[in-house]
Amino acid sequence: MILIDSSVLIDHFNGARNQQTDKLNDLLGREVVAIGDYILTEVLQGFRNNKDYREAKSILRAFPCLELCGIEIAEKGAENFRNLRKKGITIRKTIDVIIATFCIENDIYLLHKDSDFLPFQKHLGLKSVL
Repeated sequence: MILIDSSVLIDHFNGARNQQTDKLNDLLGREVVAIGDYILTEVLQGFRNNKDYREAKSILRAFPCLELCGIEIAEKGAENFRNLRKKGITIRKTIDVIIATFCIENDIYLLHKDSDFLPFQKHLGLKSVL
């Protein structure tokens, strides 16, 4: 299973062509591709007009949507944040900590375009599609 981060989905909806959106298009129909509840929120909150919002919501509902955080992921995420902080690395967004931790704990690959995930790859075993 592959989790798609909002950084890729936002680019996709904006029509951006890059390595990540090309990979997403390549994966569709060939691999199990999912989103997470927080990712769904991040993507949908960015739409300014109702028509685009409704269309995106319809498209995103076609993906399996995983619940990313419970008490275990919350605690493990705090540990991961603290471990990175001890190395002098501060992750800017708590949602990214949750997404990375969820993927690490569930052995799920992440397709992303966000530098906050790189320390999780380098130090904590997050698996990236690219």
